[in-house]
Amino acid sequence: MGGVNRTRTRARAGAGANLGVVRSHNAALVLGLLRDAGAEGISRLELAERTGLTPQAVSKITARLREEGFAAEAGRRASTGGKPRTVLRLVPEAGHAVGVHLDRDGLRALLVDLDGAVVAQRRAGLDLGAGAEAVLGVVVRAVEGLVADGLGVGEGGPSGAGGLSGAGGLSGAGSLSAAGTLLGVGVALPGPLDHVRGVLHRMTGFPEWDGFPLRDALEARLRVPVVVDKDTNAAALGLSVGGEGGSGSFAYLHLGTGLGAGLVIGGSVHRGARTGAGEFGHQVIQLDGPVCPCGNRGCVEVLCLGAVERGEPGEAARVLGVGAANLVGLLDIDAVLLGGRTVAGAPEVFVRGVGEVLEDRVRREGGGGEPVPVRVAPRGEEVVAEGAAQLLLGPLFGRGDG
Repeated sequence: MGGVNRTRTRARAGAGANLGVVRSHNAALVLGLLRDAGAEGISRLELAERTGLTPQAVSKITARLREEGFAAEAGRRASTGGKPRTVLRLVPEAGHAVGVHLDRDGLRALLVDLDGAVVAQRRAGLDLGAGAEAVLGVVVRAVEGLVADGLGVGEGGPSGAGGLSGAGGLSGAGSLSAAGTLLGVGVALPGPLDHVRGVLHRMTGFPEWDGFPLRDALEARLRVPVVVDKDTNAAALGLSVGGEGGSGSFAYLHLGTGLGAGLVIGGSVHRGARTGAGEFGHQVIQLDGPVCPCGNRGCVEVLCLGAVERGEPGEAARVLGVGAANLVGLLDIDAVLLGGRTVAGAPEVFVRGVGEVLEDRVRREGGGGEPVPVRVAPRGEEVVAEGAAQLLLGPLFGRGDG
């Protein structure tokens, strides 16, 4: 999605996103190539060559995609000796996904189209410790209002169960079905959690959420598919899809109200056998250090956040660098990307501090190697919510790690 304009004007709710036509592996491959081709489009012959499918199979798939509104003609290419080739392009407004970043003290929600361009967004205050019903209510209201803002549901459309409520959202359970192009909702929040079942584990500072089936609870209220993952995994997925992390392996380190890591290894998000990979903040680097809310002493997270609270961002950056250096030494990754509200408050300080620690390790180890590059992740605090939307869109385009 490199070069995509990520902000788009209000989209119109279409006839509906028929997921049946795009659920097959081959259709996902074709859709992924259509998205990569951008507005210039791609011919059926090129699709066949790049997917390994027969021209007949590609013709059938693209015919169905055009019928359902996911693909359209983008003109013809000049002949090279035969019949001019018709090229096809993706229709971004044919489908939408909501990405929700659920933090300890706030919520950010984005509505994006198939290209990942932001159609609408909302923010809301939140207390993650206020209890499940209160938190779910904030999430549901934000998602319903966002869909109403972005897709215009209720504007001259259905009333009653499918129309707008007076509060600026959608009224009643199941009302999101009125937004015909909505594919579902991706929710990203601090871990640890079970990505497969959508069940939360013991989140640091919020033990009451341990075992809560967040995915099922939201699906019951929103009546659309919901996917749940850690905030760092979602961000890493979004950065990988967008190409900002490079073509190999990288770590996304998120320092906000907590500290975690999202890992992309060989182009795919690495979650681990029990979906617990990336619990970066609770590696112990000072045995006699302060007690962390997780119960250990001297975790990277408690040391980082402690330095931030004392007004010492440079020290926080160096501590973060020690943790990053351990990660680089263990996984031999290609890049380190930094994000989160704390990093956003002093980006140059954190890039410099983490970079200096990594450079010092290279000097001490010798061998003439180059230090791993450190940079701030693009799109600031939106990167997690955008990645959460990719949890829905990834499988649609053949991204199995979504």
